[in-house]
Amino acid sequence: MLPDVHRHPIADATLRRLELASSRLAAACLAEMERRCSWFARLPADQRAGVALVTQTGVANFVSWLREPDRTTPLTAEAFRIAPRDLARRISLRQTVELVRIAADVFEEHLPPLADDAERHELTEAVLRFGREIAFAAATVYAGAAESRGAWDARLEALVVDAVLRGDTDGALVSRAAALGWDPAAPVHCLVGSAPGSGPESPQLIVELRRVAARLGHDVLVGVQGRRLVVLLHLTGRPARRVADRLAETTSARRAPAGRGPAPGTSAVTARVLAEVARHFGPGPVVSGPPSTDLATAGGAVAEALAGLAAAPGHPDAPRPVDAADLLPERALHGDPAARRRLAEEVLAPLHDTGGELLRTLAAYLEGGASLEGCARALYVHPNTVRYRLRRIGELVGRSPTDPREAFVLRAALVADRTARASDGPAVAAHTPLTPLDPTGEHDPEVDGVRVPAGGALS
Repeated sequence: MLPDVHRHPIADATLRRLELASSRLAAACLAEMERRCSWFARLPADQRAGVALVTQTGVANFVSWLREPDRTTPLTAEAFRIAPRDLARRISLRQTVELVRIAADVFEEHLPPLADDAERHELTEAVLRFGREIAFAAATVYAGAAESRGAWDARLEALVVDAVLRGDTDGALVSRAAALGWDPAAPVHCLVGSAPGSGPESPQLIVELRRVAARLGHDVLVGVQGRRLVVLLHLTGRPARRVADRLAETTSARRAPAGRGPAPGTSAVTARVLAEVARHFGPGPVVSGPPSTDLATAGGAVAEALAGLAAAPGHPDAPRPVDAADLLPERALHGDPAARRRLAEEVLAPLHDTGGELLRTLAAYLEGGASLEGCARALYVHPNTVRYRLRRIGELVGRSPTDPREAFVLRAALVADRTARASDGPAVAAHTPLTPLDPTGEHDPEVDGVRVPAGGALS
């Protein structure tokens, strides 16, 4: 703010003329606003009346300020304090500044003729100074409204994220999300991890995370619970091509971490968005839950992601983010019953559908130290038969028994499967002999109708 400049006092006769002309000045300001601002003429009657009230108060306060120049701040603040509460929400700051500028122009045109030649310069300068103070007061009002709205939105956002974590599906969740501009019916992806930074820099890092997500075309809901960060995302409708171009700009110098690819139901572009957003989490693992059809059903996905986050230290080589489904063994060991159930029911389901041959081969191979020859001896089959069956297992299950990580998942699934079936009968036999090899090697073993030459390799 500029320092106060000494000015000569305005004569009482001039102040009296200004008081008598205040109603006419306010009317002239409103007429000029309507003439120069097309949007002002379209305002509802109650909002136009609110602007008129502020204008009339401002004119009256200007005359009072000429009498007592030291009361600038209280008088300018009063002009906006008497305005209806919702006026700041209906008229933007840019529009308010435009109206203040018009009022200042009207004052400069109509006030000087009310003073003598010696006071005109003082009066013109007073109009400019008072107009500046009015503009500062307007900015202060809008800044306060923005802060209040931001604080309210933050509380509302925290309530929405907390409701998702609790699994609430009532109407309050949908209405609160809609109040934040979130589409409750849009598909949702979730990420959980540690909050970025610590102390005073943490809020700014959260703002950066929001900015990155918005730049990539995703709306976000962010919940910080202690050191834990929960982020919900959904695509805002920006064309996938533009999002892909943004990702190409930001990730051209970085190589995506190795993994099993996007989770089922997650597009390649969305997977790259999740990876980019995960870079702005704090240190430690970041886990993504399965995609949800809408916000009301996202509670289960977030619960899976949180279970994966608790068990993620057991898989230190996991990428960021790692899908919760890729942490099923660690989650099961950590005590997650849902993970044990999924291991038992989903991972080995294709092998149960084919009978028992492949399942017994998998058990013998894994429990025999992943030795091809040892598995063949235990099952009395040719090594090429074991090779073929392992390849078939990888095709059916989507996990190769010869890969160390995926072999660990399959081994955990075998244990969970046997535990789950224990109440229904004997567990799956691990070493039931299949078709024995002819000791002379003259007969070829046959698997699923495919004949394997003795001693030969199956291509």
